[in-house]
Amino acid sequence: MLLWLSAFAATAQQAELTALLQKENVPGLQLVFSKKGETVQYSLGAPEAGTTKTLTANTIMQAASLSKVVLAYTTLRLHDRGVINLDKPLLGYYNYPRLGTQPRAAAITARMVLTHTSGLPNWAENPLGATWATSHLKLKYVPDSCWNYSGEGFVWLQKTLEHVTGKSLQVLAQEEVFGPLRMKNSSFVWREAFARDASFGHDASGKPTEVRKFNAPNAGFSLLTTASDYSRFVQALMVGQGLKPATAQLLATTANPANRCGLGPTPTDPYISWAHGVGLANTSAGTALWHWGDNGDFKAFFMTFPAQKTSLVFFTNSANGLKLTDELLRLFVGPGEYRAMQWLAEEK
Repeated sequence: MLLWLSAFAATAQQAELTALLQKENVPGLQLVFSKKGETVQYSLGAPEAGTTKTLTANTIMQAASLSKVVLAYTTLRLHDRGVINLDKPLLGYYNYPRLGTQPRAAAITARMVLTHTSGLPNWAENPLGATWATSHLKLKYVPDSCWNYSGEGFVWLQKTLEHVTGKSLQVLAQEEVFGPLRMKNSSFVWREAFARDASFGHDASGKPTEVRKFNAPNAGFSLLTTASDYSRFVQALMVGQGLKPATAQLLATTANPANRCGLGPTPTDPYISWAHGVGLANTSAGTALWHWGDNGDFKAFFMTFPAQKTSLVFFTNSANGLKLTDELLRLFVGPGEYRAMQWLAEEK
């Protein structure tokens, strides 16, 4: 159901969004705000700067690392059916060849991957490069000793699930997520139908980059979707739809305090922790589930407040997109401190 706004209020809100895009040099935005079952949506700007094309609700965007949350949810669904045990070492399911013989790797479990305590680096090398798929993957930290964001861990978990089920991530996601949640414009790989309405990325100066056509699914970053589709997913995530009650709680309760490897205490550390596949933030509006996405020329974000049944999802086709985050949260959720962006900035 669409959230009712007066024509005046909707026009004023759109004007604020347009001004914010111009201020931060962001060519295009898709946004969905939901509160207690009612929704307001905005699609603003252009899919390619310098053209007369209009970005719409059906324009295909890169979800970047919001892809990881879809794998996390898929893993929990399969865990509920006994397909994978979160605490069994992943090497007990699949001998991932990129690891070689590293004794410490034998301790790594799906739970560690989902909570970013596997000890693996984010990427061994550029995952879009020709040699990445066969590159040597070396542990950076002792498993289960500290929090270190790792796309590599999610790819290993993806490969494990593919091995155990005999299905590609694309097929698993279609069966476990896209199909049940009616996410018709979502895919981990490029579809020719996307060519009609796919957005270019843009660098920090606003110059168009490319329409990236992922030909292999990658749980770390290759999800192509829309804010409308992804908001459906976030609504399911918020209530644990499709999961056993105890499993749903894994998305909403702290698994570790997200104490970052190699980084001492920071001002926002007391406000951020990590659950299974999502971050948790103690905000002015209450406890929130959140995640960000960063593919360089595409940035995305969601934050959801289960107690208030409120969520905000936005996708941008710009390297500057995450600069919008706090202003968008304050515009739609309300004034206050949300802390996710501050926590991310502390790593730089």
